[in-house]
Amino acid sequence: MKEQPDNTITVLMMGNPNVGKSALFNRLTGANAVVSNYPGTTVDYTAGKLIEGHTTYEIIDAPGTYSLEPHDAAEKVAVLLLDERRGDVVMIVLDATKIERGLYLAFEIMEREYPCIIALNMTDVAHDKQIKVNAAGIQRLLGIPVVETTAISGEGVKKLAGAIRKAQVADMDAIRKRLEGSGEDRDETVPCPGCGGCRGCG
Repeated sequence: MKEQPDNTITVLMMGNPNVGKSALFNRLTGANAVVSNYPGTTVDYTAGKLIEGHTTYEIIDAPGTYSLEPHDAAEKVAVLLLDERRGDVVMIVLDATKIERGLYLAFEIMEREYPCIIALNMTDVAHDKQIKVNAAGIQRLLGIPVVETTAISGEGVKKLAGAIRKAQVADMDAIRKRLEGSGEDRDETVPCPGCGGCRGCG
């Protein structure tokens, strides 16, 4: 992941609309957030700071988008913010009740070789709807950290903040092999990326 001169690491939050991304941003950054207009547009995005251990993260909450092929001004700004931050960390926020929908965007981002981490948000709603969430399985499939969160209560947010440093570039070829059933079990072949509850991280 790329560090700025003052040792600040930028983290861009990306996700579909209505996945609780802004609420999660508020949990990570507190009240010290700045709302800005993207140059040449009327679209807002929000930036704030997170200090975790000895590291300062600049967290940017991009407008929600369903894909990297924008259909409106807000989605276009989200894609522009991503394009400007090559090498920075991308935190992909998924709705735990609609994981398949969010994975479309996640795969688009991972294919561009950004260091990524996934926040599997709204797990409380998933549990209320009796939807089984297998964060460890998703982590083993994707090979990047996956952390369950509930932004409203703050559950999992501290764990998510500590896992940002473990963001990884996904191995898309390995993912395709695992999807096809021809890949080896990630637990047995490479160090666990952490935080999904698999055998490697408990």
